[in-house]
Amino acid sequence: MTHLQVTRMTVHSQLTRLGLFDARVPRYTSYPTAPHFGEAVNPALFVDWIRAVPAGSEISLYLHVPFCRRLCWFCACRTQGTVSDDPVRAYAKVLKAEIALLKAHLPAGVRLSRLHWGGGTPTMLQPDLITELAAAIFAVVPMGPGAEFSVEIDPMEVDAARLDALAAAGMNRASIGVQDFDPEIQATIGREQPFEVTRDVAEMIRARGVASLNADILYGLPHQTNARITDSVQKLLALSPDRVALYGYAHVPWMSRRQQMIPSDAIPTPEERLGLFETARLLFLADGYDEIGIDHFAKPTDGMAKAAKAGTLRRNFQGYTDDTSPVLIGLGASSISRFPQGYAQNASGTADHTRAIRDGHFSTHRGHIFAGEDKMRGRIIEALMSDFHVSRAEILRDYDVTAERLDGLLLAAASAFDGMVTLDDSGLTIPQIGRPLTRMVARMFDAYDHGKAKHSAAV
Repeated sequence: MTHLQVTRMTVHSQLTRLGLFDARVPRYTSYPTAPHFGEAVNPALFVDWIRAVPAGSEISLYLHVPFCRRLCWFCACRTQGTVSDDPVRAYAKVLKAEIALLKAHLPAGVRLSRLHWGGGTPTMLQPDLITELAAAIFAVVPMGPGAEFSVEIDPMEVDAARLDALAAAGMNRASIGVQDFDPEIQATIGREQPFEVTRDVAEMIRARGVASLNADILYGLPHQTNARITDSVQKLLALSPDRVALYGYAHVPWMSRRQQMIPSDAIPTPEERLGLFETARLLFLADGYDEIGIDHFAKPTDGMAKAAKAGTLRRNFQGYTDDTSPVLIGLGASSISRFPQGYAQNASGTADHTRAIRDGHFSTHRGHIFAGEDKMRGRIIEALMSDFHVSRAEILRDYDVTAERLDGLLLAAASAFDGMVTLDDSGLTIPQIGRPLTRMVARMFDAYDHGKAKHSAAV
């Protein structure tokens, strides 16, 4: 047995001992996480937070389109299927009314640092709706210098006319959902999408002058093997995306009923999932991509890679971001907004959201007001997830916490993961060997009870 094999067995043994392959933990795209949102945040408070945005500052905006032409079985997002465009057109009218509400309360001179359209399938919007919605947004919040306008694109639900409209509206970053290129896997997850179609759409995007291309791919899918994920990653690399999200498939059939269509016995074990991730990870690194956080990769020239090097990488509901704006306003059903004061979430159901907007007020129905150690703990978790390091000096400088209190928190985490994290005068660090445990280490700083919450697997 080689030294490398012995080392791998030792690491696997340590990860097993620490419970990695059995744990279910939050993804920490917010802190506290959404299951802990309550009813203290209502439309009136949401308006107060909007009015408190500094005049002339920059904010981010997220617009949610919850409709899909097809409902992929693997997806656990809040979406609804429709064959007709009528519900989409009706929803677009609601979005324009919601944008008008925003205009009534947003201070003067505010500009956009980031605009993202997600879903669902934003490319279900026909060209005239794309043009109208973009114009309505920019009339209220114009793009600031260096701003990004990104859109999630389903290669099976887009055409030249819609891409023309998006490019004309100012889209300068496109995000393509790939998941996996293997035909059997695609059939099993209800997501048929030939590589050739994806390639052609990527070429169409770039032909319209859109310089930046993102792609999402999943590991841990049913029937996925190291050989199959290798083939899919190599095909993806042929498209030369600037940024890649390598997400772990979250099999949560108790939350997403459509996932019950997926055979549980075809899903890789936690140990196999880690191997699939590592196989894909090494392929991206070999192709010159920088590793970003726990599940992203980017070309060294991409803004996210630059942010990671500069220590300005952040985490929000879309995952990692190089956007440092303290305000993110979500439009549309189920969208979540983030302010310095806390989180606010719109009504999840399209009908409830529509009713509120038509009645002349926002549909905010829950959220969280920051209190106590929320901000400090949130920053520690974000730093671990983004940089694998918590700077002791930064936390003591930016938050009202004593050295004794902070040192106690850091020591507790280091003791729980002895040998897989390091603690010194600079702070807490997760070295490469311990990075599969990152979400579990982050949970050590989570003061909320997750006993009843059913989170996704830790690996």
